[in-house]
Amino acid sequence: EVQLVESGGGLVQAGGSLRLSCAASGFTFDSYAIAWFRQAPGKEREGVSCFSSWDGSTYYTGSVKGRFTISSDNAKNTVYLQMNSLKPEDTAVYYCAAQNPKYFPADCMKYLEVWGQGTLVTVSS
Repeated sequence: EVQLVESGGGLVQAGGSLRLSCAASGFTFDSYAIAWFRQAPGKEREGVSCFSSWDGSTYYTGSVKGRFTISSDNAKNTVYLQMNSLKPEDTAVYYCAAQNPKYFPADCMKYLEVWGQGTLVTVSS
C-alpha cells in the first residue's frame, strides 16, 4: 500500500523557518512526482510546489517564490519543503501528494492520487 506521511509542522513566529517532510512508503523515488498543497482556514486548497524527477522541473505558486524550496532524498523516499521567511498568511494545513506512476512523467501537479494526512503550520504575527 502506497502511503505518504507529513511531519514538521508547528507554531513559528513571522520571519521564521520550518522544514516539512513527506515520507513515502510502498514505492521508490526512482521516477516520481510529488506536490505540496495547503489549505488555510476559510480558503480553498492551493497547490504550493511540486517536483518531477523526469526533468527536474519544479513549480512554486507566486506567493511562495523565493521563500520556499522543494527538495528530495531519494534514498529515504522523502520529499521536503523548506519554508523560510514565513508570513502569517502561510498558516495552513500542508499536504503532500504523489502522482500516479501510470501517468509519469506528466506535469507534477497532475494526477495526484495518493495524499498524506496533513501537518499544521501556524505562523504568528
